[in-house]
Amino acid sequence: MDGVRTDEYGRPEVPLEGDELATLRGFLDYQRATLDWKTRGLTDAELRVALPPTTMTLGGMLKHLACVEDYWFTRVVGEQETAEPWRSVDWDSEPDWDWTSAADDTGEELRGLWAERVERSRGVLRDVLAGGVEAGLAAGHPAWDGQAKVSTRWVLTHMIEEYARHNGHADLIRESVDGETGE
Repeated sequence: MDGVRTDEYGRPEVPLEGDELATLRGFLDYQRATLDWKTRGLTDAELRVALPPTTMTLGGMLKHLACVEDYWFTRVVGEQETAEPWRSVDWDSEPDWDWTSAADDTGEELRGLWAERVERSRGVLRDVLAGGVEAGLAAGHPAWDGQAKVSTRWVLTHMIEEYARHNGHADLIRESVDGETGE
């Protein structure tokens, strides 16, 4: 993100007077960078720490949000097949696989998977907007196995909400791991 101002945690500042697309992208990238900050510098063991009564971990959150990125951008907006590692999962017998399987991965693997899926999502978004921003934001995409259609605008807004909710969890878990606090 060349030329973008960042705060002391490396998060890009959201444009205060941007157009709709710049604002949506800005808030999503800010939320993504918040997750990066909350998981940065932790060991594999620290990424596996849960804050009871939940079993949620920061490592699981990275893998879950990689899965969410792939679902909403690759599968829904990009209308592409589900990618691995998600494609071969038996979600009926393991509905929380993205969360629980993270315990078998290293921090490097989890951060790499998440970062790769974020970049893939950015590429899908660029492609869908290539024909024009307004048309791209309004474009309808089949979601929930064809049960309904959602616009690209809806997906961007939903992803901001998804990250913001989990970043609240991440803040609490991170504080329980090593005492780091902030926003």
